[in-house]
Amino acid sequence: MSSTLALSVHDSMTMLRRNLKHAARYPAVSLGPAMTPILMLLLFVYAFGGSIGAGIGGGGRDAYLAYLTPGIVVMGVAAGAMSTSIAVCSDMTGGIINRFRTMNITRSSFMTGHVIGSVIQTMTGLLLVIAVALAVGFRSDASALEWLAAAGLLTAIAFAVTWLSVALGLISKTVESPATSRC
Repeated sequence: MSSTLALSVHDSMTMLRRNLKHAARYPAVSLGPAMTPILMLLLFVYAFGGSIGAGIGGGGRDAYLAYLTPGIVVMGVAAGAMSTSIAVCSDMTGGIINRFRTMNITRSSFMTGHVIGSVIQTMTGLLLVIAVALAVGFRSDASALEWLAAAGLLTAIAFAVTWLSVALGLISKTVESPATSRC
């Protein structure tokens, strides 16, 4: 039994390495999901922050930034999962799965590698979003333990949303079509 588990973990790590190499080759695909939350953060803070922040207890832009940043971070988790769905569907329709089926690998390792790789990429993107938020003035009175708890919660959310995204990528007929068009 332990040898089966060891083989499954080994195969999953091989698929993870494959996905991370793809991410390194195409940095726009990896960093693209982080750019949308960053641009939204900058747009809302600098275009609307003064006027909306005035309505939040008269705190101005800083009060609005403290209010906005957690929502933008969660939006970053959703953006990261979207690219996973596209990658899984592309692999399903591109023929690589047929090659994997001829190999002696665990069937679940393909999906596990995608999920773990996506969670790593999503958390890296969230670090960029938080760095930009800190650069524009976001400050939190949270302790290190509370930041660690928030990171754990975000990782768990990213993990769950990414599995849902993998499922949507598996049932989609093509990358361009919605999931409901499968016959």
